[in-house]
Amino acid sequence: MSRPYHRGEINKAFEKVKAELHAQAVKKGNGRAFYIDSYTGQELWGGDAYDYDHIYPSELIHSRYKDSLDDMQIAQIVNLPENIAVTTRSINQSKGKKDPERWLEEENQIGNGMVKADLVKHAIQKAKAAIECMARQLT
Repeated sequence: MSRPYHRGEINKAFEKVKAELHAQAVKKGNGRAFYIDSYTGQELWGGDAYDYDHIYPSELIHSRYKDSLDDMQIAQIVNLPENIAVTTRSINQSKGKKDPERWLEEENQIGNGMVKADLVKHAIQKAKAAIECMARQLT
């Protein structure tokens, strides 16, 4: 039942999650979106160059579960709130579609010190636990 990766269902679900996160951030910032960067701990405000990031990339999750789950179920896993971080656009671009654990190793070796390893490790652990829990529920 192996099938190619495509983001249709993932993107639909992602748009809903981003809208919810934005609404929460606007409340927190009293009318202006306010976040704490998941990887640096810095404040991010509406108008700053930030992105919503899948901690575990959608393609990685799809590859892992495509033989046992359908696209809607994979989209549900990919877009778990625990698998979504808010970070600067530059950090999100440096991470790209990499496995977050591998990316963190690279950042620790060549990074500019912006990323705080303890925050990233915490985000990875939270995302991994939520993904595994939801996958068990769906299979």
